[in-house]
Amino acid sequence: MKVFVTGAAGFIGSHLVDGLLNLGFEVYGLDNLSSGFIGNLSMAFNHSGFSFVRADLLEPSSWIDLLGGVDVVFHFAANPEVRHSFRDPLDHYMNNVEATLILLEACRKFNVGLFVFASSSTVYGDPEVIPTPENHPIKPISVYGATKALCELLCEAYSKLYGVRSLVLRYANVVGPRLTHGVIVDFINKLKFNPKVLEILGDGTQVKSYLYIDDAINATIMAFNKFLGEDLGFEVYNVGSMDRICVREIADIIVSSMGLEDVRYIYKLMTSDGRGWPGDVKVMLLDISKIMGRVGWKPRYNSGMAVRETVKNLINV
Repeated sequence: MKVFVTGAAGFIGSHLVDGLLNLGFEVYGLDNLSSGFIGNLSMAFNHSGFSFVRADLLEPSSWIDLLGGVDVVFHFAANPEVRHSFRDPLDHYMNNVEATLILLEACRKFNVGLFVFASSSTVYGDPEVIPTPENHPIKPISVYGATKALCELLCEAYSKLYGVRSLVLRYANVVGPRLTHGVIVDFINKLKFNPKVLEILGDGTQVKSYLYIDDAINATIMAFNKFLGEDLGFEVYNVGSMDRICVREIADIIVSSMGLEDVRYIYKLMTSDGRGWPGDVKVMLLDISKIMGRVGWKPRYNSGMAVRETVKNLINV
């Protein structure tokens, strides 16, 4: 089976490429390297079944012919920074929504039968039900979350109108080796610069689910394999861990892992209710009973374990 992975040099994308190659897939990987790193694909380049193209989804003439004969597209290219979407919403629209529409249209023209889209728990906004199931109303509070919600709607429309079957995976906060953004990276970098003081955005009580990258990739491949054998045009799964951890606890784990003592925490309140930035979801825990029941996937790591493994890897890089 020939597959096409966008965002192939990114954090999740590169791990997905490795997983697909190990299963014997022929993989075309696309990335414009604006945030991804070619070094993330060092193992992939050792596989004869891997081909890489440096190209931008917004310039389809540079990659569209590669879709000839492709069976599945895994769309993992996006600007993942929620904070950046507040500062530059147009950039997020272009790189998330417009790029997805261009790719879906290319799939339609080349008769690509299956589209796997990396969505996000941020589509729910501030959920009314926790743990949050897939049928919860979509009410994003960030531009990033709104772009992911728009992309999901495009996937569903292309499924109904043109027969491009779409599998949408709403990930919690995915962490692990090759991670380049988010609270863990932010805290480690701050403590390397000043091991005595740690600035924490928000009041430290923000509590969310963290998913280790190995679990995320296993869930992706298992859900994809399940979807292949089903007669469905569109499906959505939450992908997360079964517990959550607060920002203050993450800070404690990092301080301890780095062997630091007497670190003073300074809380920088960005909103009146203690969020890390405008659009930050303060409480998040996904209901993953659907993917566990239908797919048979279950995370091996809880949130604390995922954070600890990630910190261990990042501070030793």
